[in-house]
Amino acid sequence: MADQLTVIVLAAGGGTRMKSKTMKVLHRIGGRSMIGHVLGAVGGLGPTRVCAVVGHQREQVGPHILESLPDAVLAVQEEQLGTGHAVRVALDALAEEGRAIDGGTVLIAYGDTPLLEGATLRWFAAEHEAAQAAVSILSGVVEEPRGYGRIVRDSEGDVLAIVEEKDATDEQRQIREINSGILAFDAGFLVDAIGRVGNDNAKGEYYLTDTVQIARDSGLTVTAFPVDDVWQTEGANDRAQLAVLGRELNRRIVTRWMKDGVTVLDPETTWIDADVVLAADVTLLPGTQLLGTTVVAEDAVIGPDTTLEDCEVGEGARVVRTHGQQAVIGAGANVGPFSYLRPGTTLGAGGKIGAFVETKNAQIGDGAKVPHLSYVGDAEIGEGTNIGAGTIFANYDGVDKHRTKVGKHARTASNNTFVAPVTIGDGAATGAGTVVRKDVPPGALAVSMGQQRNLEGWAQRKRAGTAQAAAAEAATAATAEGDDR
Repeated sequence: MADQLTVIVLAAGGGTRMKSKTMKVLHRIGGRSMIGHVLGAVGGLGPTRVCAVVGHQREQVGPHILESLPDAVLAVQEEQLGTGHAVRVALDALAEEGRAIDGGTVLIAYGDTPLLEGATLRWFAAEHEAAQAAVSILSGVVEEPRGYGRIVRDSEGDVLAIVEEKDATDEQRQIREINSGILAFDAGFLVDAIGRVGNDNAKGEYYLTDTVQIARDSGLTVTAFPVDDVWQTEGANDRAQLAVLGRELNRRIVTRWMKDGVTVLDPETTWIDADVVLAADVTLLPGTQLLGTTVVAEDAVIGPDTTLEDCEVGEGARVVRTHGQQAVIGAGANVGPFSYLRPGTTLGAGGKIGAFVETKNAQIGDGAKVPHLSYVGDAEIGEGTNIGAGTIFANYDGVDKHRTKVGKHARTASNNTFVAPVTIGDGAATGAGTVVRKDVPPGALAVSMGQQRNLEGWAQRKRAGTAQAAAAEAATAATAEGDDR
């Protein structure tokens, strides 16, 4: 490509058809905003300069763009007066920042084409430069061109014009090559031509596509390069179109991972975000969603019916019917079914978080187990410890959160409550039903229940006339009859 590459991303439109308080380009698919996908493609080119044109809700859109490309220049289009006006605003903003365009190639992209790939932009720019064109159009050949501007060529195949459907003749409407809106310009031509674009049209707007006629009138070359993968040029104007693009993007992501050695039993019900990282020989079962920056190591099995967001899963781990956020699952560990791992959960190698267990801000050591029906919040559980079924880590006193520490190789019984802050020492144990309010020394057994008492005949006296009392009466009589024999 040329020594200088400038990319202008148009993202000022309001997107009213989304019917949303969220700006159109900020709607998300595949774990990123639509414009986030575009900026990822643009950033991969290593451009000399990037300018993003913002307008509606720029207080949200601008910072979001700078998170992806901190060196981008933001140009504010106060009134949306067409694509030509937007590019003029961008050129002015670059000049004001001391980064005026003085040569090379200028690419025009749109913030609502999330399937656009950097490789396609690189190819397009290279073809444009090789043709020594003033203007190049990224086009596509589609089965149903209705609604798109048509690329009109002469008998030699040279581009004559872009004709919008409303202005096209019946013959031109039969043309299947369409304008994607993504353009490449010789920088010198663009800087000169943009000031010559007028607004003498029904909408009173400045159309960037008018530069095609300006180039033709100047005897300069105009080219169009059809992209094989037309999906990359598709935009989303409403939520139905966004969902279609989201499914196609997911299909591509899932297919790529399968080709890289990941087993996906049911691609139709498996969703993987763009920033997820998977190792070879990972297995994903039906109903799995891997979101955000989740990383899964070799030989791990995820699913079925599991959602992990920003999680890390170690080699050979098994996660079944689980919802996890910002959690770390160690190598060879087992989680689920029906577990809820909240942020700050770390499960060590070979550990277990079992059925109907919720964890939060909990560090569970190697080989430690929380197998059943428990809540573990603000806790540290040592290596090899087993937490009994139905245990509650009571971490909140109504004002502040406190931590519980359970040492190594401890054995706590069922139906315990640990009232934080409290420490249970290495090798200690607790009795069933114990409420631990004080520290337990290493190796000690903690019990808090008094001796059991049986109040004979209670049901007959206190529940007289009920099925309970009748059953008790019958059983008592049967026992007495047996004793008499």
